[in-house]
Amino acid sequence: MRVLPDALAAHLREEATTTCHCWRVTRRDGEVLGFTEHDHDLAFSGTVFQAASGFSASEADSASGLAASADEVSGGFSSAVISEKDLADGHYDGARVELFLVNWAEPEQHVLLNLREIGDVVRAGGQFRAELRSLAHRLSQPQGRVYNRRCDASLGDTRCSVDLAVWRGQGLVTGMQGGSVIRASGLANFATGFFDRGRMQFPDGTMAEIDTHRRLADGTAELGLWLPLDMPVALGTQFTISAGCDKSFTTCRLRFGNHLNFRGFPHVPGADFAYSYADGERVHDGGPIFE
Repeated sequence: MRVLPDALAAHLREEATTTCHCWRVTRRDGEVLGFTEHDHDLAFSGTVFQAASGFSASEADSASGLAASADEVSGGFSSAVISEKDLADGHYDGARVELFLVNWAEPEQHVLLNLREIGDVVRAGGQFRAELRSLAHRLSQPQGRVYNRRCDASLGDTRCSVDLAVWRGQGLVTGMQGGSVIRASGLANFATGFFDRGRMQFPDGTMAEIDTHRRLADGTAELGLWLPLDMPVALGTQFTISAGCDKSFTTCRLRFGNHLNFRGFPHVPGADFAYSYADGERVHDGGPIFE
């Protein structure tokens, strides 16, 4: 049960009220930012809530019990507050958001309405829209490992242990097509498909996931990205690129020679085997079903 401060409760009983919403965002790196839908900055509890952010809230969706609820907040990009690059780089992923109801005439009269986390963020036309999820959404997140035929490690991490220095290259951007296809030089020594499912990184820290890699006849490479880049890349920009992995046991063994560190379960029968039936072509002798 939420208990209102006496002064705020008395103000809400008046015929005319002066209330607005404020949001305090705490990023994972510890930086704290304040925003308000009011037309002037407000300050309370050691935080300045900026009015120039253009924040506005949607209708909230609440639920009883442990069901997860969500609402949205939207606003415009500002170089002094939130930039499009900050959102694209994931600085606000999982950030904690406190929503306050505030008497803007007396900011010390405020109450915490709810506590949320930033979920999906949509960016378009100089605006953004962020989903605010209740903390109950964590209860629906997978905990621990999942039994799967494919590996659940990331190529090159401590669980995988592959040395990515052997599987890395450097190139220069020579052309772009629609933000999702990059032409590059400097990768002539790598065969077609070497960087499939890989990753490329630019000097400003921008990362891009690679879908396909094709070596062209003139020695340049064509890199197809899973998603278009948020910001255009200037021609001549240097980048670092690393090979990818399809997470299969066969690739781990034959390509990387790393099968002893494979983090999947290739010998666990799948649904196709569980629902199959005995026939004259299969051998059911208790041996492994995967080689």
